[in-house]
Amino acid sequence: MLDVAVIEEPAAAEASLDPIRARILAALAEPGSAAMLATRLGLPRQKVNYHLKELERHRLVELAEERRKGNVTERVYRATAASYVISPSVLAAVSPDPARSPNQLSANWLLALGSRLVQEVGTLLTGAARARRRVATFGVDAQVRFASAADRTAFAEELAQAVATLVSRYHDESAPGGRSHRVVVGLHQIPSTARPCGEAEAGTEAPQAGGGGETGTPQAGTEAETEANQENPR
Repeated sequence: MLDVAVIEEPAAAEASLDPIRARILAALAEPGSAAMLATRLGLPRQKVNYHLKELERHRLVELAEERRKGNVTERVYRATAASYVISPSVLAAVSPDPARSPNQLSANWLLALGSRLVQEVGTLLTGAARARRRVATFGVDAQVRFASAADRTAFAEELAQAVATLVSRYHDESAPGGRSHRVVVGLHQIPSTARPCGEAEAGTEAPQAGGGGETGTPQAGTEAETEANQENPR
């Protein structure tokens, strides 16, 4: 079972968004048969069987084993992943495009960058799974509380300058066999639903950035395993 599977086909996305099928996917974190699921979810076995076949058709669940019980063969299924992410490529014609009106201060542009990130990393993961390889990645996650909007602006300017300096130092357009990587750094206030009670609501002059991690402490995660083969985009 994968930790995360990226859904890139519209039909599979539609199947996963059905409320009953979503419940079945969650329940199949542990393998189970239609009869077991019917008991767990309080649904008729026939209905569970129908939805299982649809989920299997879209490769969201897979056959784990077959058990013989008298004259009956019981099919036991499991989810193909612990969690799923729907790629923006599902709505390719209307997905946000970062190339359209780039603006470092635009929340819409930041969202478009995030959308592209999900799509590109999803493509890499899909190709790597087929090749039985892992994708080399690096992530930084930090949270910082600014005393004022001026401090937030100064932070953003210093961060942009630091990133530009690093990019210019290491970028080599002519390197033989070099692989292009994308660097995305986002800064956004944490929504009020994600903050403890009593903290400032969205729109006040007490913005926060990042998400997760200890306050003011960047956390970096690496997975410098063997990169996926050439079928993965560079």
